[in-house]
Amino acid sequence: MFTRYTAALAALLLVSAAPFAQAADKPTDPQIAHIAYTAGVLDIEAAKQALEKSKTKEVVDFAKDMERDHEAVNKQALDLVKKLKVKPEDNATSQALTKAAKEERAKLAKLQGAAFDKAYIENEVAYHKQVNGALETLLIPSASNAELKSLLETGLKIFQGHEQHAEHVAGMLK
Repeated sequence: MFTRYTAALAALLLVSAAPFAQAADKPTDPQIAHIAYTAGVLDIEAAKQALEKSKTKEVVDFAKDMERDHEAVNKQALDLVKKLKVKPEDNATSQALTKAAKEERAKLAKLQGAAFDKAYIENEVAYHKQVNGALETLLIPSASNAELKSLLETGLKIFQGHEQHAEHVAGMLK
């Protein structure tokens, strides 16, 4: 069901857009909320791992940005689901993301120095490309609540910036 990238880490985006669609042809708003929140939590965990392992300023700064931004978006998401009285619904996509992220964090834990930095950043590029694609092609079009759709659209703009930032850092590490 999932395609593995050779790059490591935040396995979150070690998924192709197809697995997002396989969880449900058109996910419900509670499923979308759970997928989006889970993706954010997993990237926060990846960032924390990078903050513990990396000594490279650009990587550390990038990880700090990921932690801050994903925590802020997830707070907005939690506030919204409380306001709407929606209970996020666990689903196969969220479970698969969590499993893949755990495996990638374990692989990254074995790397040190430049090898870790390179694997972390390459995975962040791939991850954000995949998340952005899933937001554009599945999650945003499937959201029926206008406020949820708006939050996802805001998240997409932020995460497109993350993708560009990750690509920039990757270029610096070469």
